[in-house]
Amino acid sequence: MSPSAYSKVEQRTRAWLDSFVVGLNLCPFARPVITADSLRLTVCESAQLETIAAMYLQELALICDSPESEIATSLLVLPTGLEDFETYLNFIDNANHLLEDQGLTGTIQLASFHPQYQFDGESPEASSHFTNRSPYPMIHFLREDMMERLLQEFPNPQKIPQRNIETLQAITTEELQRRLDNLL
Repeated sequence: MSPSAYSKVEQRTRAWLDSFVVGLNLCPFARPVITADSLRLTVCESAQLETIAAMYLQELALICDSPESEIATSLLVLPTGLEDFETYLNFIDNANHLLEDQGLTGTIQLASFHPQYQFDGESPEASSHFTNRSPYPMIHFLREDMMERLLQEFPNPQKIPQRNIETLQAITTEELQRRLDNLL
């Protein structure tokens, strides 16, 4: 991947964070992490699954070995290699098994984002899919202890998913897709 292509992937990802995640307030905890510059964003330049898996393990080790003040959370952006949603879901399943094998269940949690993200049992046209749609396949590494603290301090955290669905339903699916397609 050329430096300009890498830069474009990073810019589009940051634009998505600004316009969707923070702009639509889909994650009420994102703004402080982004403002504090403690969100690590890494772009994997390889399309090879072995290299992607190695980079996943590297990010996992890095977040575990770093203080929360330096890396509160990490986004691994995968622009090539996992474009197919089913292939991506299989990779996420394996990534969760690796997390378990490393003894990190309860320490690190993975959140998944993909341009074709679709929740089981929902209409393909449902706006709710956009809570997890992103310009590229991504894996978000979350510290469980940090999330527990944040959720305890946040009023009615159980209402976040429903609030997000209502926010997205107020915007047409076509408009959401247009916004996603036109990031930078």
